[in-house]
Order: sequence, then C-alpha cells, then structure tokens
Amino acid sequence: MSGGLTPDKAIEAIRGAGGAQPGCRALHAKGTLYRGTFTASPDALMLSRAPHLDGSPVPALIRFSNGSGNPKQRDGAPGVRGMAVKFTLPDGSTTDVSTQTARLFVSSTPDGFIDLLKAMRPGLTTPVRMIKHLLFHPGLLGALPILREANRIPASYATTEYHGLHAFRWTAADGSARFVRYHLVPTAAEEYLSGSDASRKDPDFLTDELKTRLDDGPVRFDFRVQIAGPTDSTVDPSAAWQSTQIVTVGTLKITGLDKKRERGGDIVVFDPMRVTDGIEPSDDPVLHFRTLVYSASVKLRTGVDRGAEAPPA
Repeated sequence: MSGGLTPDKAIEAIRGAGGAQPGCRALHAKGTLYRGTFTASPDALMLSRAPHLDGSPVPALIRFSNGSGNPKQRDGAPGVRGMAVKFTLPDGSTTDVSTQTARLFVSSTPDGFIDLLKAMRPGLTTPVRMIKHLLFHPGLLGALPILREANRIPASYATTEYHGLHAFRWTAADGSARFVRYHLVPTAAEEYLSGSDASRKDPDFLTDELKTRLDDGPVRFDFRVQIAGPTDSTVDPSAAWQSTQIVTVGTLKITGLDKKRERGGDIVVFDPMRVTDGIEPSDDPVLHFRTLVYSASVKLRTGVDRGAEAPPA
C-alpha cells in the first residue's frame, strides 16, 4: 500500500478522527451481542457448498452497533449502524459476515480511507482539508447521497437494512462459482426517526427498543446475496453494482441477548475474512487490510497479541 500505511498507523488515524476511547473498539465501539439461529433456503446450496448453507439450522452470534468509536455516543446521533453475524458450523468452527447501513465504502483503498479520516480530524482547518480531499477524490462526491442515507437514524436496529461492502466468491458443489455481495434485510418494515424525534429519545434507546421487541418474539432478517454482473467490480468496495440478480439464501432469527461472550477477558472479533469451504474472499484490498487492523485493534485495547491474521472465533 502507498504511503507506508500500517495497521497501527490506521488505528492511530481512526482514533484521531474523534471519539475513540482506550480499551474499546476503534470503530463500532458501542454495541450489544445477541443470540439466534440461521436457516438457509433451498436456493443457497445452488450457489455455495458452505456447511451453514445446507438448510440445517446453525447457531448465530449477532452484534448490533453504532459506527462511532465513542462507546458513549447517543443512539439518536446520525451515523452508520452495523450488524455483524458469526455462524457456528457443525465442526465447531465459525465464519463471519460483517454488514452496515452504508451500501458503499468511502474509498477503494485503505490509504484513501485513512486520508479521509485525517481530513475529518476536528479543528479549525477541517473544512479546508475536506475540500482538498474531495478535489483529489472526486468519486466521493457521487457517493455522498448514498452515504447520507446510511446515516439515517433507525427507529430500531430491526427496521433498517444492512449491506456487505465486499465481494466474495461462492462455489457450489458442482464447481460453479460466482461473486456475491451480502444484504441483511429486516422482515419488519423499514422505519426511521427525524433528528428532532431522535433527540428526545434515551441515550440507549436502540438497545432498549430491541429488548422490548424481542420480549414479544424473535426478530428476523432475510439474508440476500446480490450476484455480480459482468461489469461489476469485485475489488472496489466504493463501486456500486449494476446487477439486479438477488437471491434470498436464508433467514436469520434473533431470539435474545447473549449473556456469555465478551466476559472475563473473552474477545470477540467479527472478521469478514474468516470464511469457510465454499466461500473465498475477493482481491479487494480494503477487505484484506481489515484483518490486519482488527488484530492491531485487539492488541491495543486488550494487550492480547493474536498474530497478524489469526482473529479469535
């Protein structure tokens, strides 16, 4: 990568953008873990031989989060929301999916993302830095409406869609393969709040609302994949796909809070590079850099050195 970007430098830039706290995730610091199950649809096996796609229910660990590095940020603040899922496979191993409310990433490279964060650092010269960044990255201007939509304030974590930024190669039992992007779509109707309505909510209203909702029964999301067309880039997370071929490959059922993980020194990392047989990462440089940054982040906040590419399950 250009500019000698390292995972530690990336973490430093992320924290410098404001709000991050020692001992917390650099981004998506405020979040809650839930338990559930995933059941694949019959169409899933036509696309991938991955063991969690054979139609048998598999346990799932789910984390909803706010995108900021500030663990005390009010839920009513505009911003990206995240939904990460860890599937437990029959052999005890896991595979992860990471999604957020933004359909696109802000850059095609790790360096571009860090340059944007540096431009966004709070200060008197922030507007000047941002104008300069946009002049050198004009493609970001076209994505602003999509990114603005991603910052809407949901009425519930269960009333907004979440999207995977990266492409993965799915291979079926017959050897056929295709690249896909992930989408988690709530079965509940989408619902968002105005800024004024959100400002009157409690600081943790999204977590409180989801607890109340789960008391009435499971929350469900359709797991959909968008299959890449011939002109869709599989290596640029900032590029929209033109393909309209979308397949529902299963249903995620969230049943309640998780009360076991991230206690007593337990570390949970949702890493999209943690794949399984039948699923391969694309050559997207942002995707591959994420694993390195996650390792650096865990070491910084916990002191645990897991190795560069060995995130815990």
